[in-house]
Amino acid sequence: MHLLPPLLAAVLNIFAAVVSLLIVLTLIAVVVLYVVDRRQHKDAIRHNFPVVGRFRALFAYLGEFFRQYFFAMDREEMPFNRAERTWVGHASRAEGNTMAFGSTKNLAVPGTALFVNAPFAKLEAEIDEPEPLLIGPYVENPYVPPSYFNISGMSYGAISRPAVLALSRGAKMANCWMNTGEGGLSPYHLEGGADIVFQIGTAKYGCRNDDSTLNEDKLKKITDHAQVKMVEIKLAQGAKPGKGGLLPGGKVTPEVAEIRGIKVGQPSHSPNRHPEISNTGELLDFISRVRHIAKKPVGFKTVIGSSAWVEELCREINHRGIEHAPDFITIDSADGGTGAAPMPLMDNVGLTISEALPIVDQILRKHDLRDRIRIIVSGKRITPSAVAMALCAGADFTVTARGFMFALGCIQAMRCNKNTCPTGITTHNKALQAGLDPTEKSHRVAAYCHSVRMEVDMIAHACGVDEARQLSREHVRIVQGNGHSISLDELYPQTPS
Repeated sequence: MHLLPPLLAAVLNIFAAVVSLLIVLTLIAVVVLYVVDRRQHKDAIRHNFPVVGRFRALFAYLGEFFRQYFFAMDREEMPFNRAERTWVGHASRAEGNTMAFGSTKNLAVPGTALFVNAPFAKLEAEIDEPEPLLIGPYVENPYVPPSYFNISGMSYGAISRPAVLALSRGAKMANCWMNTGEGGLSPYHLEGGADIVFQIGTAKYGCRNDDSTLNEDKLKKITDHAQVKMVEIKLAQGAKPGKGGLLPGGKVTPEVAEIRGIKVGQPSHSPNRHPEISNTGELLDFISRVRHIAKKPVGFKTVIGSSAWVEELCREINHRGIEHAPDFITIDSADGGTGAAPMPLMDNVGLTISEALPIVDQILRKHDLRDRIRIIVSGKRITPSAVAMALCAGADFTVTARGFMFALGCIQAMRCNKNTCPTGITTHNKALQAGLDPTEKSHRVAAYCHSVRMEVDMIAHACGVDEARQLSREHVRIVQGNGHSISLDELYPQTPS
């Protein structure tokens, strides 16, 4: 015990020395930063307010994360608010999604969808099994998708190996399809055993020549896989209409480079459009060319900017013959997502699904092509109400990427383009990927898909129909600026197909 005072004194002396050293180092750092800030002229705030001005950038950076957890209300945040993300989280863990007390959603906001419940809802015993919906009646290998809700395009390279594996395995368990995205077909897409939609982007990753034209031999090798059920030609995507894909050099690993047919470590920018397609006729020519090689359904993905082009497309199809039509059209919304896109395109180009989908559906009906061409819808369809709304407005199938990213554990950190994703989904950093277990996450992917379909069907039964695809425009009303709602059928009168 008599040693305690000397020992304590020694500890205090060491502590005091450490504190003094830290103070000295801090003062030196402040002086150095002061001199650096005063001498530079790139940042006016740092020059005029040395050292202190640096905190502005720090607080702006941290504010993005603090708002998510502490300041934004449940229904405020963009692109997806906390209520939406929480719903997906519960759904992916199969925890149930019942709520107490009352809705926190403001139902008076213009554009809000209100589903029209029937006076007498359907009993489970009265519900008939849905009719299968075939895609590609004029090909050797048509496709009958088992699910109206599926996984949208996410490229290997943009997302990580464990993320692709989890999605592939989960898609197989949920009996839905998985779109490869424009980055080519990887072994991890196939490993889970799911149905695959192979996407051909403007750079033709996986089936390209050096000038971004189509390599038919490579395409045939890909489409010969039994799991590849359809081919989607990507003309444009919602987050960047008129701009090709962007893959940072840090994500171009040797494996990604080999799969895509590009150089390791170098940024990869896809062309703004396909070199082979500069008009409507060339689009139909290219579809026929790909379909001849694949012998499977072929369609295209685009963002609608004008109804006039859709009219022109339909006229050209009817001129050539109905067999020349695309087997499906995937409509992406202007508020669609991506790993990297210029802000002007992400914010202000293209029409949203709420406007584009009824237009396309109506034009196809007008030209007697609605039963020939299936409509797939993408862009922020992560909740049952969003999926049901799309089915009401004319979609045959819906797909989502970000919904399934949330099921994988995405926290909307907005770092998809930085290779620093904290959840391991959009990074090739092995340490960060370690937190994403494909086996565990695949069950969440499947549970999320099952939950969405179950609750969309619940909406359909409340509206008095047997199944989700029987939902139509008469089953939903849209809130207007005066606070009152109007039937979608009145906004966009539906021509019989």
